[in-house]
Amino acid sequence: MAAAPQTVLVVEDEASIASFVAAYLKNAGYTVRTTASGNEALRLVDSEKPALVVLDLMLPDLDGVEVCKRIRQGSDLPVLMLTARDEDVDKIIGLEVGADDYMTKPFNPRELVARVRAILRRSTAHGADRESAVIRHGDLVVDAGRREAKVGDQEIQLAPKEFDLLWELLDHRGLVLTRDQLLERVWGYTFAGDTRTVDVHVRQLRRKLGDASPIVTVWGVGYKVSPAPTAREDSAA
Repeated sequence: MAAAPQTVLVVEDEASIASFVAAYLKNAGYTVRTTASGNEALRLVDSEKPALVVLDLMLPDLDGVEVCKRIRQGSDLPVLMLTARDEDVDKIIGLEVGADDYMTKPFNPRELVARVRAILRRSTAHGADRESAVIRHGDLVVDAGRREAKVGDQEIQLAPKEFDLLWELLDHRGLVLTRDQLLERVWGYTFAGDTRTVDVHVRQLRRKLGDASPIVTVWGVGYKVSPAPTAREDSAA
């Protein structure tokens, strides 16, 4: 028996954009619900339990940032945000919002479908992967099963993609991962994506983790994890 199609909620107040996004998603096999209201979107998240939300930044009532914040308060529901201006990218991914990805208008609807597929593939795969693994790096402890990151006794609140990016880098200690590799491993892209989303997420991780951040920039290549502090290792020996 075939699995029921996943539902994608499209929150977009420009009717022409909402209709063609919905058409492409339906053609790709998804069930689609649409709304032009941020408040209605939050009600539909509760009642329809969508697998993913495509969320416009500018809405007539609640803006997309506020909608995404409220979604994040209760779940790791994947969110792909749409913005009319490239300058809004930091605002979307930063500010504790935790969007999984973004696209700047105008965009290719086929790429939007590809990104939706990639996000959903990764979000379902992570549930089965690394169920009880824990990685320690100095004072930083990352628990995959609980999806928790702690520095000492303090829990650090990470957005879903921030957590996945941190885990991927820690899980490949000793290796330099390019931005394209991180896009593929964390976001699931099998096509050329916008690597700036990786840089913005790294910036957020460094801000949240402070001195405990293990992420090192390898200029012109990508990122790696620094060696764990030796004093910590000696004291644990």
